[in-house]
Amino acid sequence: MLFFGGDSMEKEKSCGAVIYKYFDDVLKVLVIKHNSGHYAFSKGHMEKNETEIETAIREIKEETNLDVIIDDGFRFINTYSPKQGVIKDVVYFVATPINNDVIPQSSEIAEINWYDVDSAYDIITHNDTKEILRKAVEYLTYEKKDV
Repeated sequence: MLFFGGDSMEKEKSCGAVIYKYFDDVLKVLVIKHNSGHYAFSKGHMEKNETEIETAIREIKEETNLDVIIDDGFRFINTYSPKQGVIKDVVYFVATPINNDVIPQSSEIAEINWYDVDSAYDIITHNDTKEILRKAVEYLTYEKKDV
């Protein structure tokens, strides 16, 4: 006998951040080109007993070698299905780097570069990631008072 109903979708959760920095008063964001070819922001899967912020900090360190300060005043959730039967939530914050030694994690990352907002918007692969950038810049420009 088969029973249908309940929640048959597998759920995944990742956390990351739009990492930003000012270069001569120009807002730039760190964009990652993944080995799979798409351009996006640093993010990764939550591990057991981690908070969202701990996950974002750890993943950013692993992927970019950057230590960051997370601003949890910005929190945006992107939900999508990476494959059939899976629903994934990715929680994004904004973050500023403490150090400047960007080193890509070669097993996952092809390259990492700082881009001004317009260039980042043009190079980012997926529209939902472009929307995250737009929301983060809106937050940094209009809502965050101490930037």
